[in-house]
Amino acid sequence: MATSIAAKIRRVQEICGYTFTNHELVESAVTHPSAAEGLPVSASYERLEFLGDSVLGAIVAETLFRSYPQFDEGKLTRLKISLVSGETLSEVGAEIGLADCIVFGASEAGTGARGLHSALENVYESLVGALYLDGGRDVAEAFIRRTLKPHLATERAERPDNPKSFLQECVQRDGTEPPVYKLVNTSGPAHDPTFTSVVLVDGIRVGRGTGSSKKESEGEAARNALEHLGFTKDGVILKDGDR
Repeated sequence: MATSIAAKIRRVQEICGYTFTNHELVESAVTHPSAAEGLPVSASYERLEFLGDSVLGAIVAETLFRSYPQFDEGKLTRLKISLVSGETLSEVGAEIGLADCIVFGASEAGTGARGLHSALENVYESLVGALYLDGGRDVAEAFIRRTLKPHLATERAERPDNPKSFLQECVQRDGTEPPVYKLVNTSGPAHDPTFTSVVLVDGIRVGRGTGSSKKESEGEAARNALEHLGFTKDGVILKDGDR
């Protein structure tokens, strides 16, 4: 096991392009909570994920602010949310090879793609936190810029930053009652559940979504509904004349 973890740490450092001074930080950053049961809370990625989420948000916000002086607050917000979304971070984590670096416990076996998707997002954020603590802001920023740059597309600024609010705005423009959300399923282990929600408009189901929280599943259901009802296409807001 020690050899396996050592190999994972070496691979993570190659991915990050940085050699950690504190190997405990990087080991924690790739350790799923299921592999740290009974150990101190710092043994898994959860605390580092908390820090990394804030560092990531601040660096992405500053980068976008400086890169797009022509964008108003709404466009900057939508672009930021798109870049730091769980979907994007999970995709980036898979692209750079983090899937083979995560240390899972036996209780996580069998969760398949769902469990991996969530873990990739969390490990990306925890690595940002670890890089920030070990090497400082510049090191964390270099990693973020390099890995997120391929996903930086200005059309992301045309995506709704709050799909639930945008869906409500769209349907109420026509005098329809606000959308109704219903939680239809909860699955997975207690420490990493998956929620499935549907959204109804006038009693008709128009969207379905899943997520690691009830709120996230409702947001995904709203995104699905916006596509289904023709208010967005591939996540981009359509103008009235384009519908």
